[in-house]
Amino acid sequence: MEEALRIGTLVGGGDAVRVIPQIVKHGFESFSLTFWQTTGETNLAETAARVRELAAEHHFVISAVGVFGNPLTGKGDNADTLASWERLIDHAHLFGTDIVNGFTGRLTDCSIDESIPKFAEVFGELSRRAADKGVRIAFENCSMGGNWQTGDWNIAHNPTAWEKMFNAVPADNLGLEWEPCHQMVALIDPIPQLRKWTDKVFHVHGKDATIAWDIVKEYGIHGPKEYVWHRTPGFGDTNWTDVISILRQAGYKGTIDIEGWHDPVYRDELEMTGQVHALNYLKTCRGGSFVPNPR
Repeated sequence: MEEALRIGTLVGGGDAVRVIPQIVKHGFESFSLTFWQTTGETNLAETAARVRELAAEHHFVISAVGVFGNPLTGKGDNADTLASWERLIDHAHLFGTDIVNGFTGRLTDCSIDESIPKFAEVFGELSRRAADKGVRIAFENCSMGGNWQTGDWNIAHNPTAWEKMFNAVPADNLGLEWEPCHQMVALIDPIPQLRKWTDKVFHVHGKDATIAWDIVKEYGIHGPKEYVWHRTPGFGDTNWTDVISILRQAGYKGTIDIEGWHDPVYRDELEMTGQVHALNYLKTCRGGSFVPNPR
């Protein structure tokens, strides 16, 4: 198993001890634990201890822990986001992972260019804190409805922004939590992008997209009809065999963790049906289970 690129899923950090025992039996090999804006009242050390017990029993790994909010503003519901980043960096080793993930944040309603100095200030310090603890920081490539000119959450959704970010903070432990879906929403071809950026891909989300090119060609992307849908892997347009081949050719040693709860078809009572299909599909795309060579 150590030699296999593991396939897992995302679980809320505060729900991990309750949820993981219910779903690990389906064959998930890793779990990425996520918090929204704050780690809140969760006792991270206690949660880590209980999750590590489950991991030993069921032979999975915790691939990453993360908080998804805006650490650059510190306002409103994001007041604890920066402190949560610090807590997760400090506690990551207790979960057995070296990756903390999330959004970069941005200056609200300002451009990516205007947000870069604050990003450099905040993540320059966080990258040093993380490096001292052997931790890598991975930014999800999600726009959260923003664009180059304005937004509320994240600047790490465009390759030009990545260049600016990594030039502003040239730290080896800053990288990406990449998925094809968010690039396809922007009509970017994810495959050549992945080939170019593999050395900065620390973690991969298993989320795909379906693009309705007939709608794009007739109505464009600003018309009344939806032109793209987030999909669970196995139901979208991406060739995940190519994705996994590119990752393995580049020496990627991480996991692919399914980000569910977005598919417009496999949702509600069909959520876990879709996720388990994606789990088995992605295992097939990697070549199945690991088979050792003869000695």
